[in-house]
Amino acid sequence: MSWVKSLKCRECGQEYEKTAKYVCEFCFGPLEAAYDYEKIKKDISREKIVSRPLNIWRYRELLPVEGTSYNTLEEGYTPLIRADRLGEELGLTNLYIKNDCANPTHSFKDRVVAVASTRALELGFDTLACASTGNLANAVAAYGARGRLKRYVFIPSDLEKGKVIGSLIYDPNLIGVKGNYDDVNRLCSEIAGKYKWAFVNINMRPYYAEGSKTLAFETAEQLGWKAPDQVVVPVASGSLLTKIWKGTQEFIKVGLIPDKKMRVFAAQASGCSPVTTAYKAKTDTFRPVKPNTIAKSLAIGNPADGYYALKTISDSDGAAEMATDEEIVEGIKLLAKTEGIFAETAGGVTVACMKKLAESGALNPKAVTVAYITGTGLKTQEAVADHLKSVTVIQPNMEAFEAAHLVPA
Repeated sequence: MSWVKSLKCRECGQEYEKTAKYVCEFCFGPLEAAYDYEKIKKDISREKIVSRPLNIWRYRELLPVEGTSYNTLEEGYTPLIRADRLGEELGLTNLYIKNDCANPTHSFKDRVVAVASTRALELGFDTLACASTGNLANAVAAYGARGRLKRYVFIPSDLEKGKVIGSLIYDPNLIGVKGNYDDVNRLCSEIAGKYKWAFVNINMRPYYAEGSKTLAFETAEQLGWKAPDQVVVPVASGSLLTKIWKGTQEFIKVGLIPDKKMRVFAAQASGCSPVTTAYKAKTDTFRPVKPNTIAKSLAIGNPADGYYALKTISDSDGAAEMATDEEIVEGIKLLAKTEGIFAETAGGVTVACMKKLAESGALNPKAVTVAYITGTGLKTQEAVADHLKSVTVIQPNMEAFEAAHLVPA
């Protein structure tokens, strides 16, 4: 059973059948899944959700698949951690961290690929593919293997070693392209036009993007069936930010949580900040940029959902901020030493930008705040390796230990 009525253009409203299609034929606007919310409201309930397994499929009525045969690695329902120590550092008294490092391939991309690969199998595809800055490559390689699909994964050739190994271990066809993500994406768009493959973030994008909503669903459930007051979200394509907003609005629409105006804040690296730059310039259009940042998972200079991210920020009375590479490293270290979470560079961006937003007064210091940490630092160790203390090496005896002055006086 499906609760999705059609694919619908976000610009002109033209509707299409639920196939592997992502661009409107009339206005060239992006397509997204359109749901029968009245039916969902009758079929869904808190009690039904709570009775189901702790993964993203507990919210099945709000996901764009037809059946119940899911291509899953039990992704989702990751920890929502009250971050008191980090909150003290930032002056935020009700801070929570949504830790998506805990997913099967250690990033939030498992959510979107689980949905996209399930729908690809329903539509009869035998090959799963993607253009990726790293985390998506890992997820496509893993979920494609799980679904017995052939896999073609395209990445910038200078990607972090941890993310390359994290893909190769699943034995996909991994292709390094000489260029940045935008170059990779342009090539994949051409390939998708010629080969009948399920490119999760191209022709399968209307289904793929919906998986990000589950972060909003889980957050609301874990907070006791209510939305947070404000959220801080890292921005690459802009899709994650818009879908966290959409998911919250859907929970309100079908009666699962009370109505509330949640404020949405965007976090970007200053070396790739088209959305934040546009926000600060007070314009609703952005100019593509050439990325130059250690936050490679956010290095999308021409974000597909940039316009919609700006609209979400405006509609929610939010804001946007950016962080330098140095601030990103400090953000990674601050999160690790206060809350015991080792985040990748995107997490450093989130923490660094949240610090700036708190210091400027943009964030309400007493409001319930959720920061989204989308991937593990084990994949991007190069970013912090030269910014840590060195190992203290001693002889194996008490005298050597005490001579090293490691114990406080």
